[in-house]
Amino acid sequence: MANIARVVSPIDGAVYAEHALMATAEALDAVRQAAVAQKAWQQKPLAQRIAILAEATERLELEADAVVEELAHSMGRPVALGGGEIRGFRERSDYMLGVAPTALADTVPSPQPGFERFIRREPVGTVLAIAPWNYPYMSAVNIVWPALAAGNAVFLKHAQQTVMAGARIERILKAAGLPENVFRAVPMSHETTAAVVQAEPVRMICFTGSVRGGRAIQQAVGGASGFPGTGLELGGKDPAYVRPDADLDMAAAGIADGILSNAGQSCCSIERVYVDEAVYDDFMVRLEKEARAFCLGNPLEAETTLGPLVSVKAADFVREQVAEALAAGAHNLIDPALYPAEGGAYLAPRILVDADHSMRLMTEESFGPVAGVMKVRSDDEAVALMNDSEYGLTASIWTDDVDVARTLGDRIETGTVFMNRCDYLDPALAWTGVKSTGRGHSMSAAGYDSLTRPKSYHLKIA
Repeated sequence: MANIARVVSPIDGAVYAEHALMATAEALDAVRQAAVAQKAWQQKPLAQRIAILAEATERLELEADAVVEELAHSMGRPVALGGGEIRGFRERSDYMLGVAPTALADTVPSPQPGFERFIRREPVGTVLAIAPWNYPYMSAVNIVWPALAAGNAVFLKHAQQTVMAGARIERILKAAGLPENVFRAVPMSHETTAAVVQAEPVRMICFTGSVRGGRAIQQAVGGASGFPGTGLELGGKDPAYVRPDADLDMAAAGIADGILSNAGQSCCSIERVYVDEAVYDDFMVRLEKEARAFCLGNPLEAETTLGPLVSVKAADFVREQVAEALAAGAHNLIDPALYPAEGGAYLAPRILVDADHSMRLMTEESFGPVAGVMKVRSDDEAVALMNDSEYGLTASIWTDDVDVARTLGDRIETGTVFMNRCDYLDPALAWTGVKSTGRGHSMSAAGYDSLTRPKSYHLKIA
């Protein structure tokens, strides 16, 4: 039974689905088939490739109800919130397909008499996308749609917990007219994945996951014969800073949502909050009120807005961080005992005051509905604390002064700077990070750069 993987639902711990893992030899043969199919796919007009991907997006929207239920069972997303996955998929698909003709257009330098010169963007070949479970459709579309639009073949290895998402994406692409073998959603073990990473036809690996997983990818790439590139998004410990001129009601609502949305299971969730001492007390009253409004419970029930974490193990990891912080002097803003559903994979909001950077809660990624809060006395202190992290994905500044937001943003070591919002991916902007958050970028017109290679034409015509 070693080649069978099971999806255990966080709702009740029962087995929700089972799937067979592809054997290594079969996976490597599929990669070779993809490389062959890619050559013909690349030759199809860009408009035709875009039309197929747009049709697949339409087909996914028709299956929205099934997707919402699937997400509730497989990773605990409340059905009341599950539709956001499809809306986000549509937003990202529309933008990346819309910008493709410009992003993939030839670059023509200034004229030179007697010559025709231009740079063409060609697909890299075969792309391996390794997608996480927390936003299984939106994270996949970030890479799969632009990679296919650019003329690549794509191998999608989804997380075990949400492998059904990969199978659904493969089915809708096939129904939309994508040629055979151009896209495969392949359930694979870690060992088989490592072999595929090193397969000669694979020229780009895009991975979203843990720092440990990213390092494993880099090590596997070191032995690859095809010299593939990598794009690695490896998590975060994202901070929010509430300045004294902030709209406190807006800040409290936005930050509470940034902490608790998707049960905090987002790479850009708010996990650290720094509040100016002048507004600290007023802000904390508002933050507690906003957090208390979340309803913890069974994600299949309509009133639930905070579902379980993906597993008991994930919830217990957060509980360990919190217990250490409480023992070191932090205090719960909200008593977990107020939540009858608390226990197992179900985790009540954990917002801790009197936290500091000696605690793992403030330095180690939590990936749950938890954040530590610290009082600060100045912008300089806030920036220093925001930068005191091995991660650098996003940071949010809550202020009424856009000039200050720009100035502080220049000093913050992060891939995205938000003002008066958080926990959001705008497909028109590059999604990237610094430090241990990883390397490379996706989304925006720049998202096509790593999925293509420049090819120069230098033609003497006279």
